[in-house]
Formats: sequence, structure tokens, C-alpha cells
Amino acid sequence: MSTEGYSRDKQITLALSGASGAPYALLLLERLLAAGLQVHLLVSSAARVVMATEQGEQWPAKPEALTALLSERYQAKPDQLKVYGKEEWFSPVASGSGAPGRMVICPCSMGTIASIATGMSDNLIERAADVVIKEKGQLIVVPRESPYSALHLENMLKLAHLGVTIMPASPGFYHQPQSIADLVDFMVARILDHLDLDHTLVSRWGYGR
Repeated sequence: MSTEGYSRDKQITLALSGASGAPYALLLLERLLAAGLQVHLLVSSAARVVMATEQGEQWPAKPEALTALLSERYQAKPDQLKVYGKEEWFSPVASGSGAPGRMVICPCSMGTIASIATGMSDNLIERAADVVIKEKGQLIVVPRESPYSALHLENMLKLAHLGVTIMPASPGFYHQPQSIADLVDFMVARILDHLDLDHTLVSRWGYGR
């Protein structure tokens, strides 16, 4: 994938693992592309099942086909979006010398969190997260689970101690949401805030409604 025209601070890795929360992922992808970032997209097999279940979308298994589908949907520029296979070890995200300094896993399953917390790196999502941690970049994980077991909490605490931002998919209600879309907007807005990206999804507290 060409990175010409995209400096490192204009690149980001977005990963989808098998937790519930497909609407968050879709809106976040749309907003990252609209912000002009080059997005390296990683999608687990379980995430494809979740996408089909929650959104009724059958995403193609071949990375090239999914790249074409999503690029057309979100009107991405040439080379702005690239999907990688789960074992595409020669992709930029697998190496500290080529990976973007920012990564979001949204949604993030507890299995993925456990693997990252223990340094397993058995697939590209886990390896990419390991790279961001070791290079002291910004990693945000958006888990969706309830209730949390002690094991879940221990794994998230371990990641938090490593500098990972744990942002559970727990939307607030103080903006008086009127629809599910409003709740999705809230969570994606919080993610964008932590990425220091401007948005108009939800007004910040104290700045009007």
C-alpha cells in the first residue's frame, strides 16, 4: 500500500474484533476517512459475523474486495483505505518502523484484550496492538461486555498500566439522546476527542446543546 502523501500523524489503524458494536465501527471509519486520515483496517472473522448479525452486511473475506466496497461507500481517496488479512505479516502495521502511531480497536472483544495483555500476537490485530504499545504510541480499545469478570478487569488494568486507553462502549445520556444513532454518536465522539480530531457529533459539556 502506498503511503505517499500521508505523514505518520495522518495515518491510523482501525481494528474490528468480535464484540458487539458494529454501528460504532462503521461511524468511526466514516469519520476517520472524512478527517483525511489514511486508515489501515483490520477485521477479524468474528467481526464479520457481528457485522452480518447487527447490520445485515455480508462483508467479503478477501481484503481487496472489502477495500473496494468500503472505499466506494465512503468515497475514500485512492490508497486512503486498505484492508489487511489476519495473517498479512508484511503489512505496515506489523512493524514498528511502518505502523501508524495511533490505533483503535472498536469494538474490542475480551479475547482480543486478553491476547494483547499477555503478548500473544497470534493474528495481525494482536500484533498491531503489540507494536503500538512497544513503540509507545496511542492505543484505544472499546470493549463491549457485561458484566465484567475479575479476569476481564485484570486484563484491562494491565493494559491501562501500559498506557492503553480503555473506553467501554457505555454511552451517556446527559445529551438527551432521541435515538440509537444518538448513542452511537456519543461513543464515537468520545473516541474522536481522544484522537484530537474535530467533530460535530455531540456538543462538549458546557459548550451548548
